[in-house]
Amino acid sequence: MIPARSFEGKKVALFGLGGSGIATARALMEGGASVVAWDDNPDSVGRAGSQGVPTADLRGQDWSDIASFVLSPGVPLTHPKPHWTVELARAAGVEIIGDIELFVRERRWNGSDAPFIAITGTNGKSTTTALTAHILASAGRDAQMGGNIGRAVMTLDPPGEGRVYVVECSSYQIDLAPSIDPTAGILLNLTPDHIDRHGTMQHYAGIKERLVAGSETAIVGVDDSWGVQIAERLERAGRKVIRISKRLPLADGMFADGQDLMQARDGKVSRLASLEGIGSLRGQHNAQNALAAVAACLSVGLDIEEIQAGLRSFPGLAHRMEQAGRAGKVLFVNDSKATNADAAAPALSSFPRIYWIAGGLPKEGGIEPLRGFFPRIAKAYLIGEAAPAFSATLGEAVPYEISGTLEAAVRHAAADAAADEHAEPVVLLSPACASFDQYKNFEVRGDAFKAAVAAIEGIRPIGGTR
Repeated sequence: MIPARSFEGKKVALFGLGGSGIATARALMEGGASVVAWDDNPDSVGRAGSQGVPTADLRGQDWSDIASFVLSPGVPLTHPKPHWTVELARAAGVEIIGDIELFVRERRWNGSDAPFIAITGTNGKSTTTALTAHILASAGRDAQMGGNIGRAVMTLDPPGEGRVYVVECSSYQIDLAPSIDPTAGILLNLTPDHIDRHGTMQHYAGIKERLVAGSETAIVGVDDSWGVQIAERLERAGRKVIRISKRLPLADGMFADGQDLMQARDGKVSRLASLEGIGSLRGQHNAQNALAAVAACLSVGLDIEEIQAGLRSFPGLAHRMEQAGRAGKVLFVNDSKATNADAAAPALSSFPRIYWIAGGLPKEGGIEPLRGFFPRIAKAYLIGEAAPAFSATLGEAVPYEISGTLEAAVRHAAADAAADEHAEPVVLLSPACASFDQYKNFEVRGDAFKAAVAAIEGIRPIGGTR
């Protein structure tokens, strides 16, 4: 845990008592702050109280002696309407911050020189965060990974020799971190997302821009117009900017050329690293993730040999194009995290011959946006509530069966793929649906897929490389 000593002697109000909220309250208490915490859920209040966190309804507090208000990132700050606690804090003139802001203030207060890599973007944040931390750890650094992935940021170990922080930041967290100042900040991409929470795309993009605007080195994806504009603004403001592109040959920056990661600088282009044969980093989207991780690791002192070794040993993230096993030439891939069509597209674009398991609780638009990938699909195996609608969309374009259950879909897809003459047919779970009609969440669905795969005769586990 990182004690929030910069708040010693101050009274801090806190709202939101999930796991990260309780961890934040304890970090404040450990640092000497006086904490009063609350939640709209009585069970959460009771759980926090049982763990020694002082609780009281913030409606009855005297806000004049509160120095700071720490808000859970999941609680509305501006849209669709500010939470009642936000209105109380604003009326009293009390600053509203989150746990990422506590972390960056504590790092400054300690005078720590421990590098801090922060990652944001609409897509790819978790993979890039995990990949960056993996490369650093494989090179012998003490990589502390947390934030919007894994551990709450204030539960990471305090700054120390050889320690590097790798923190995934959602837009909600950045919105509550006005002074965020990473050593290296990564903005991967921007597409419309969370507009109900931020009001407009411009506001959403502006929040994301804050992370790289405060960075010593800003690593910005320029495959969308928002990233292009942000990179230009930062450069005009005198920031060090590294542009990355998964498809564009850049005059100055880093880009992917097939499976090679290239660098353009001073009129010269050189090969930095390669993703060839790295099964956990297939696809253009993963080329972007890898470019960002490479740029960040170079910025904190790793050499390219250490980075290439880390790329090659990366196992991937669970439920995100996770290689679940191989039976003969058939590869089984768990992409259960793909809960809508847009999220399924990267996996469908990464394999030439697919036995596709899809369905669940359907999202608006269904799978029509994926029609361009239908020629890659040898057969579809449809499960859950979406099966009738998906079969209507597939029509005569793709052979399909309505399997009903995931277990039946895996069995049938495995048998059909084994008879395929292609060099590497892939049984792919990329549902393009939520899981809630059959499973508690996408993780449980992914685990069920992996259990069904493990039961296949002749299956063998594989790591991150082919």
